[in-house]
Amino acid sequence: MEVSLFEALQLPFMARAALTLAVLALAAGVVGLGINFRELEFVSDGLVHAVFPGLVIGAALGGSAALLPGALIAALVAAVLFTLLQQRGGAGSDAAIAVVLTGLFSLGVVLVSKQHGYVSQLQDLLFGNLLTVTQTQLWQIVVVAVLAVTIMLATGRAQLFRAFDAAGFEASGFRPLRTDLALAAATALLVVAGVQALGVLMVVALLTVPMAVARLVTRRLVLLVPLAIVVPLIAGMTGLALSFQLSVTRGVSVSAAALVVLLLVAFYALAVVFTLLRRALLSRAAVRA
Repeated sequence: MEVSLFEALQLPFMARAALTLAVLALAAGVVGLGINFRELEFVSDGLVHAVFPGLVIGAALGGSAALLPGALIAALVAAVLFTLLQQRGGAGSDAAIAVVLTGLFSLGVVLVSKQHGYVSQLQDLLFGNLLTVTQTQLWQIVVVAVLAVTIMLATGRAQLFRAFDAAGFEASGFRPLRTDLALAAATALLVVAGVQALGVLMVVALLTVPMAVARLVTRRLVLLVPLAIVVPLIAGMTGLALSFQLSVTRGVSVSAAALVVLLLVAFYALAVVFTLLRRALLSRAAVRA
């Protein structure tokens, strides 16, 4: 029995999942611009891993209702810590960030292993469960995502100036630490918003892949954010529909979040092929000219 996406969205859990993906796509497009231009993919990956112990502690103390507060505290503490480590500069700061993120992630695994039924809890925290997002969690995700976008919009000019001309930024009297903390806080908030639905490991793709695809497709600044929003939105709706169809027609249970990430990777691969073909055509045209 074939069921259209429109019909599937009449189900409350599917509607919540679709709204969650739409909110995360919008926030990822805006925050991802700062992450990509500043080449902070490694730091964002560190923030994702640092959130894990906060999730575990929150779940242990207050169940699912305390997931977001625990993750939020852990993410903001890690954001400040990683920003301060980055201020040192050089290879030493990268090594320090790597040590911190692996230590925090291991701490989260140790904490969750002390709980009853930790295997299923570990799986949910690592890979998320998009189809079980509650109404309360959806509103939490919306609020946190709006805060992340607001920070980026408020500091947008400073973020671009810092990304393109760090020396000129400091010479003009701006404070790099304040701008860096703002970007780290926005990234941390987006991590917290996405981790409940997509899980710890899959949020990394949401933070980095859409903007990477956009930058391969176009060099126009005005088009980057719209493209970085559209890409995860299409991948999200398609992955959600495929997951539902496979479950209804084939009886196969497939993680919707995992399908979304695979589709994002597929978009990136297509963007790479598109870029290579465009360069080859331009090169051939130049030779003929």
